[in-house]
Amino acid sequence: MAKTKAPAKGKAKKSTAKPAATKIKVADSKITPQAPKAYAAVTVKDPKGQTWDLPVLKGTIGPDVVDVRKLYTEHGLFTYDPGYGSTGSTQSAITYIDGEEGVLMHRGYRIEELAEKSDFMEVCYLLLEGELPNAKQKKQFEKDITYHTMLHEQITRFFSGFRRDAHPMAVMVSVVGALSAFYHDSTDIHDPRQRMIASHRLIAKVPTIAAMAYKYSVGQPFIYPRNHLSYAENFLYMHFAVPAEDYEINPVVAKAMDRIFILHADHEQNASTSTVRIAGSSGANPFACIAAGIACLWGPAHGGANEAVLSMLREIGSKDRIPEFIKRAKSKDDNFRLMGFGHRVYKNYDPRASVMRQSCHEVLDALGKRDEPLLELAMELERIALEDDYFVSHKLFPNVDFYSGIILQAIGFPTSMFTVLFAVARTVGWVAQWKEMIEDPTQRIGRPRQLYTGYGERPYLPIEKRK
Repeated sequence: MAKTKAPAKGKAKKSTAKPAATKIKVADSKITPQAPKAYAAVTVKDPKGQTWDLPVLKGTIGPDVVDVRKLYTEHGLFTYDPGYGSTGSTQSAITYIDGEEGVLMHRGYRIEELAEKSDFMEVCYLLLEGELPNAKQKKQFEKDITYHTMLHEQITRFFSGFRRDAHPMAVMVSVVGALSAFYHDSTDIHDPRQRMIASHRLIAKVPTIAAMAYKYSVGQPFIYPRNHLSYAENFLYMHFAVPAEDYEINPVVAKAMDRIFILHADHEQNASTSTVRIAGSSGANPFACIAAGIACLWGPAHGGANEAVLSMLREIGSKDRIPEFIKRAKSKDDNFRLMGFGHRVYKNYDPRASVMRQSCHEVLDALGKRDEPLLELAMELERIALEDDYFVSHKLFPNVDFYSGIILQAIGFPTSMFTVLFAVARTVGWVAQWKEMIEDPTQRIGRPRQLYTGYGERPYLPIEKRK
């Protein structure tokens, strides 16, 4: 798919999506990405035979959407869409995904190009502000983030209230949510400056909280951030440095860490992002909203995929057992799945995977860990999957979770920290989506509807008359 140029002001590139089979009446109407308008109408017939037209909205690119906002107020009907898989809950200018073509773009820039040519701080600025920074803007942004990485010292006392074996994600949910108790000067969501400060604080402090959660779990003293280090370098330093000796940061590992952050920064309206938005729609403070996103990400169906990859590799155990598990993965009668292969969104290939694959091999070489049994097993599984006709024909290629899990294992992170690292990277996406929602005058409090299937009205019976 060719690269898409940003639309000129006041114009938008027409969607290439095929029109639905529904009867459509086309009406001429110009739109902008910021304010899409109806360009057509879908004719709908209700159970009584009454018909009316619903507007169809057109974005810059991607599928059109049927505007059902007045369906209940004017016609007394709701739509039914469990999981919201066919429902657009918002309009957004941040991230675009085309799962069929394997495309992921932030603000019009392909993820592969950002991962190759950019760095995480630049991508953070892009997601928050809408454009890539110039040199002066980037320097100031990096300074703003760097000088917010410290935590209020009383926050460190929170950790002693947890068991040492507490899951780091439990710690993350609790401590991030508690930030609002310490930073009252950035919880007024209607003040643009306070929104900006809260955004910077979250991006800066979540890595520090994550590192402290790790250090607490292994019984080591907290390591405070260093202002001369980059974002990824600081993250590694706070995790693996100890007071007894100097910690040397491997540049290959730091680059891989930075790429992991870029590749997980935002992924459109997924479960955790929608959770942040719906929490924010009530007017909740930004720290509480991000804590809600972390809680949602904790679910194994969402943020635990790279952890599942390592669990699968341990289950396989050795290279000579790979054919057995490959056979099981192909069998329709076996529930076994190869974790980290294929993707529920990307039906062709995960555009992040090729970048992550390169980093994976660079890290294994730099750390001299190709001979470790688990990582050697992963590389053999990758080779077989890339050459096997079944996997190729079904487009079950290794995805970003497969490679990121191997990288994090090689660096030395325990699997319990994998989802935490995902949360660190995704914080900027959540913040950008939250900020966009707050600044959108058309947004309302989230209030999903339901198809009620319980009892109809019935009388209350005294207890002596109940069977």
